[in-house]
Amino acid sequence: QVQVVESGGGLVQAGGSLRLSCAASGSSFRIDDMGWYRQAPGKQRELVATITRGGSTNYADSVKGRFTISRSNAKNTVYLQMNSLKPEDTAVYYCKVVVTISSRLLEVWGQGTLVTVSS
Repeated sequence: QVQVVESGGGLVQAGGSLRLSCAASGSSFRIDDMGWYRQAPGKQRELVATITRGGSTNYADSVKGRFTISRSNAKNTVYLQMNSLKPEDTAVYYCKVVVTISSRLLEVWGQGTLVTVSS
């Protein structure tokens, strides 16, 4: 089994910064892609940013230039540095980890962490 736990959410004023972390734990697994998604009230979950094991990144247009995704393969952890936050960034942020276990590819989601940006 693989577990994923996010941390770092909270309340911040517009223009401020937050750093989210997501750590994967378990045994006998290999992590491939890692990513952050978010879901605002009344809206569908959307992609924020993803990063491959080799470090290639992909961002939603709405966060390009403001958010940075990074990872530590040694720590099985992915980070999301969020700068210049806007009220429209308010959402529950979810971490998704794609893992290989016994040659099977699995997606594991975290429980989510709330980010609230006040105007």
